[in-house]
Amino acid sequence: MAGVRRAVARPRAAPDSGVTLWRRIADDLERAIAGGVHAAGERLPGEIAIAGRLGVNRHTVRRALAELAARGLVRSERGSGTYVEAGRLAYPIGARTRFSEIVGTAGRGAQGKLIAHWREAARPELAARLSLTEGADVIGLEILRSADRVPIACATSWLSAALAPEAVRIYRAHCSMTALLAHYGIADYRRQSTRIAAAPAEALDAKRLRLAPGRAVLIADSIDVTLAGVPVLTTRARFAADRVELVIES
Repeated sequence: MAGVRRAVARPRAAPDSGVTLWRRIADDLERAIAGGVHAAGERLPGEIAIAGRLGVNRHTVRRALAELAARGLVRSERGSGTYVEAGRLAYPIGARTRFSEIVGTAGRGAQGKLIAHWREAARPELAARLSLTEGADVIGLEILRSADRVPIACATSWLSAALAPEAVRIYRAHCSMTALLAHYGIADYRRQSTRIAAAPAEALDAKRLRLAPGRAVLIADSIDVTLAGVPVLTTRARFAADRVELVIES
């Protein structure tokens, strides 16, 4: 693989530069990725292969790859290898925010996987978001959203059980929140509000998003309403910060 050899060519000695060997290897790999030697989604050679070609310690290569992961350029998948990350997905937040449409417009394949669901009594804050009586039954859906099979966000959505009593079955059938709401007569809806914050990923989210421990997520708390302004859906989405660029539309 000629491209691989270019990407992992032995770094030039730079005794006076003060730059450590692992950082020079990381910089060389970053230039190779930027130059298109490794395409988005491509698996890099293993640590042993890179170390053998460069004549360096495997731990030096591991440190270089960890640095690339910290820069958001690669991701490590346990038992599989290290992969080049795609560029950040521009994710517009506006009056009409639809995951599938946004990902499709970017030329990627959108996937939504239901990974958990439950029924609960609405707590005060949740009831206020959905304009429900406190204690009213709501259905929670935990959805993992991906683009070209790369996890982008974990999203927890709630909606009234009275509005959508079979929300779980309908979502499983269509893997689309838009289709779920359309099933219950809501042909269109709009974003009323979105509040954005940042935080380290919690352990379960990090696992689902394939993030290293402590990596940042962007948290978007939103409310969607009918065209008449009636709340129908509230969502708390945690986006992998290295993979998404939230764009606020006016």
